[in-house]
Amino acid sequence: MEEIIGGVEGIDFHHPYTPYDVQEQFMNTAYEVLQKGEGQIGILESPTGTGKSLSLICAALTWLRNHKRSKFETSVTEAAQEFKDEPDWIVDQMLKRKREEILKQWEEREARLRKIRAKEKVTEERGSKRRRLEDGSARKSKKTGDDDEDDEWLLDEGHDEDTSQDSDNPSGFSKETRNLMSKLGLGSLQTKEEGEEISENEIKIYYTSRTHSQLTQFISELRRPKFPASLPDSLLGDNSSIESEGIKHLPLSSRQRLCINPSVSRLGSLPAINDRCTELQQPKSKDRCQFVPNADNLSLTHQFRDSALATLPDIEDLFELGKKLHVCPYYASRTAVPSAEIITLPYPLLLQKTARDALGIKLEGNVVIVDEAHNIMDAVANVYASEISLNELKRARQMLGVYVKKFGKKLKGENRVMVAQVAKVVDGLKTWLESASELKSDQGIVDPNALLRSKGIDQINMYKLIQYIQDSKLAYKIEGYVAQAESQDAGDVPSAIRSTPVLHALLSFLVSLNNLSSEGRIFYHRVSQDDIKLSYLLLSPTHAFSSIASSARAVILAGGTMSPFEDYTAHLFPDLAQNKITTLSCGHVIPPSNLCVWTLSSPRPKTDPRSVEFEFSFQKRSDKSMIYELGIAILNICTAVPDGVVIFFPSYGYLDEVVSVWSEASTGQPKPLWEKLQAKKAVFRETKGGSSDEVLAQYSEAILGESKSGPPLNRNGALLLSVVGGKMSEGINFSDRLGRCVVVVGLPYPNIHSPDWKARIEYIESTTLERIKATSPSMPKGEALAAAKQAARDFYENACMRAVNQSIGRAIRHRNDYAAIVLVDRRFAADRIKTKLPGWIRGGLVEGSENGGLGQMMGKLSSFFRGKKTLADA
Repeated sequence: MEEIIGGVEGIDFHHPYTPYDVQEQFMNTAYEVLQKGEGQIGILESPTGTGKSLSLICAALTWLRNHKRSKFETSVTEAAQEFKDEPDWIVDQMLKRKREEILKQWEEREARLRKIRAKEKVTEERGSKRRRLEDGSARKSKKTGDDDEDDEWLLDEGHDEDTSQDSDNPSGFSKETRNLMSKLGLGSLQTKEEGEEISENEIKIYYTSRTHSQLTQFISELRRPKFPASLPDSLLGDNSSIESEGIKHLPLSSRQRLCINPSVSRLGSLPAINDRCTELQQPKSKDRCQFVPNADNLSLTHQFRDSALATLPDIEDLFELGKKLHVCPYYASRTAVPSAEIITLPYPLLLQKTARDALGIKLEGNVVIVDEAHNIMDAVANVYASEISLNELKRARQMLGVYVKKFGKKLKGENRVMVAQVAKVVDGLKTWLESASELKSDQGIVDPNALLRSKGIDQINMYKLIQYIQDSKLAYKIEGYVAQAESQDAGDVPSAIRSTPVLHALLSFLVSLNNLSSEGRIFYHRVSQDDIKLSYLLLSPTHAFSSIASSARAVILAGGTMSPFEDYTAHLFPDLAQNKITTLSCGHVIPPSNLCVWTLSSPRPKTDPRSVEFEFSFQKRSDKSMIYELGIAILNICTAVPDGVVIFFPSYGYLDEVVSVWSEASTGQPKPLWEKLQAKKAVFRETKGGSSDEVLAQYSEAILGESKSGPPLNRNGALLLSVVGGKMSEGINFSDRLGRCVVVVGLPYPNIHSPDWKARIEYIESTTLERIKATSPSMPKGEALAAAKQAARDFYENACMRAVNQSIGRAIRHRNDYAAIVLVDRRFAADRIKTKLPGWIRGGLVEGSENGGLGQMMGKLSSFFRGKKTLADA
């Protein structure tokens, strides 16, 4: 190991800047988790604005390169042990040959990648990087006969022999595609290619985040640091002067983002794109896809692989590279997987086993990093969720009728039987929902047995029916034909499957229904006066996430607001030993003087006999006098705080209620409170279903810019009324002047009376009780029951506090930023609530603020911002 520079524990993390202490702490902890391996879990919290992504990159890739160096050294040592009884000169010759072999492979690969990087640099300097126009010459002319054209949508005979899934084909690719992938070394069927032995079985880092934009931002950070070569100095020899080795990165994504075949990508919906793509790989296809890697474009596929590994691409770069080389980036990217060091991919592709199998992702022995992991439990539930509405079932039945009318006489054998069974399932679900429309309650839990008895659905082999729909591409063919027929009837040119992919939604729901486990429930919910839907919800992520946790060498969950931590250990890793789990809550990079946190429990000091406490619980929050007092407090805050103030309310409904009360005229007041707020600052509000981008742009303009139209800007800044869990509470930065104060009104507990939360609470109580009985059989029944109920209460409260913490984290975004945070509710003063706040927020709490009142808070805020203004003027 090289001489250490920096690093609390003596490790040089190759950070491109001088890291802060909290970054050193974060990197050391992440490195330690990876170094221990053996199923280690790290749950790491580092506030947004502390360079979390860069710290993750530096820790993970430093560890990976060190691990590789150690592994290469070990491989040489082990080789020497095989010849320990031979004369020294034979051992020396063998070791020399082994080193030369490893070095030659490494040098050839690096030289190839350096050449590509140099070429890319020249291309960029010339400014010639542009999209290649599709020449369209590859598209075959359409046949003119209506029947021939329509036959494209006819179900194939004997499809099951070619495309049926089995235990050896979890990906669902056709037999022809699997054979092709095997020949080319794609996906999980990777074969060792000459000259690439150095990459075989190398550890990889799988990095996943919630959104495409977050992954793009991560890749831009990945371009900043440089890391030493993965070969130890003893192997490099005279080449030890090589300063760095490029990072081998590969982004993975769906066909929807990577397909370059216009006839497929234009379909829009992912299920339709997937079905059409696999259909165009069949030998019987009239228009086989020209871009899929094959023997004729093998050199282009390898060129794609090398370019991807050389250039740290994002998804758009892979798409452009595929267009430039005329090779499918979705499939060609698989050839780069074996040599990649870090692979980025969105949540769904990592969290769902079928998606991992389709992409050839092997987690065994590899590292998984989940960023923005505060919502990982919701993300797991969303990946496995499905729903179908009554109107969608009516549409599906109508589409089946149109299809059968056209092709009914041509459907033979299994096709005829299966299409009839699909119609029977649609009728059964439709009948049940129509009867549910008469129920008094707008929502509730569904008995799956009662659902399946409707119209005798339980007599159908659901597993076989699902396999048939998947293998035959039934949903794609029916929706494709109906869309074409409707377009022609309307006189339009059919350009895409424009209808909602209702049959694909039905397929997803049938999969959920068929795999219904103790962790899942089915609900009904009235959508509107004339529509009602069935939805499947995964109550716990434990089982779904266990395949990841049990396979990977180490898993790191990282986020800006991971607090409270208990849910991750209790519901993602409930059976994992405590010594396998490492948690860390970093402080912020800002000095303590840049943060002021105040708990406003009451408008008046606690000692004042007239004091009325703020409590925005569901039972009390409609008190008009309390809402008015809240408005007075916010009006005062707007007086003391310069520039931007952001208020977070528990829900859209309550925000509307508050604005309504503030807009009412009060006795003895010349103006309503709402008008006074508008006179103090420009006021904006988030609306359910509205455009957050538009509201944010107007809010920002009111604070930072000059008004281009309309009334003059309010020079006192702006006030933004938003909702916890809404679009403004996550992923949007209110840095610097945009967020000098964040106010959280009340605790946004979910509706505990809703069927889904009732089911969650019941599930957690029952599973916790079972676990207690298994681990502590001697515990008295009453204590066990109390512990189970407490676990459910904690889960419920933690969901609320994660949402609060996410909203709070919108303000402080970098080292020189400063802001005040006001928590308006007496319950924020409770110790159990305070302990669920991030450590850096707890550190900024003003001692005893919950006993003060509005007057004391105003004094504190005024002095806080006066000090910042004096500092700025100086």
